Amino acid sequence: MNQGHTVLPKLLHIAIEAALEAGKSILEIYNTDDFGVEFKGDDSPLTKADIASHHVIVRYLDQTNIPVLSEEGKAIPYSERKDWHQLWIVDPIDGTKEFIKRNGEFTVNIALIENQKTVLGVVFVPVSGELYFSSTDLGAFKITVNLDAYNIGNFIAESQKLPMQREDQTFTVVASRSHMSAETEDYVNELRKTHGAVNLISKGSSLKLCMVAEGTADCYPRFAPTMEWDTAAGQAICEHAGFDVIDWDTKQTMLYNREALLNHWFLVK
Repeated sequence: MNQGHTVLPKLLHIAIEAALEAGKSILEIYNTDDFGVEFKGDDSPLTKADIASHHVIVRYLDQTNIPVLSEEGKAIPYSERKDWHQLWIVDPIDGTKEFIKRNGEFTVNIALIENQKTVLGVVFVPVSGELYFSSTDLGAFKITVNLDAYNIGNFIAESQKLPMQREDQTFTVVASRSHMSAETEDYVNELRKTHGAVNLISKGSSLKLCMVAEGTADCYPRFAPTMEWDTAAGQAICEHAGFDVIDWDTKQTMLYNREALLNHWFLVK
């Protein structure tokens, strides 16, 4: 869809470039036989690619002079974070388990938060080249990028605006590939009582949020643990495409840079 020659805001341009260049560093490792897999204190996996991606992203975001909260960065106490009006929230690889399985369903997530709300989001899928990006002012977009030759300045003109039209009108739920909970299955069964036939799609990483944003799924219930860096960028894409991410406890839009970085359950619709 041609959107004219809109110039991307500087911060969005930097975030996109950071995600794409991080994607290159991830693929270099993805295409080898040695991921260097370790396990963190919570038994979640960590690879050389997570670390490489983190360093590339931070190198780009440092030029903005906005603080960065990254899954693979140092822990930053709330006493320091609570006064941040703006911050980047980054997951260098969302879906490390999917990375290790080599199924391609992992993403690079970068979000800009202002006063606890998403104002900019970038989600990049290195294996497919799919890039989702959004801002409060521009809306949300999707484009497939050739990492060997791209011009970010043309992205708006060459992108599809989200959400896109969908032909199949069957009510579609997207859920986690690695973290399907009994509560999620109960929720889907309730939806079947309301909607009749329900398609249930399993996906890894923040791709689930992006599927709602692009219109290929109607909702994404997440009744299992996630962290702020798992969801911030995808939430931005959803919100700027006209959808909402509801905190299951507060019944309000999910906020960021909270004292506890562990998210409550949530529903995207």
